[in-house]
Amino acid sequence: MVADKRIKRCNICNRGLLVVDYKNTHLLKKFIAVNGKILPRRSSGLCAKHQIMVSNAIKKARIMALLPYVKE
Repeated sequence: MVADKRIKRCNICNRGLLVVDYKNTHLLKKFIAVNGKILPRRSSGLCAKHQIMVSNAIKKARIMALLPYVKE
């Protein structure tokens, strides 16, 4: 039985976004786990460049009080 090798593409690369903005909380909420942690690359499916952009945007949005630090 041959395993089907799919190439996992970055969600943000597919959309053609150049910059991940901290004000786009709708997009950033997709990369936060139920307990409030930032999802790792292996589960979010992002490339390294966009994972860094997303994590920095989430941290900045938390400082600006646009996203919570923990979910209640």
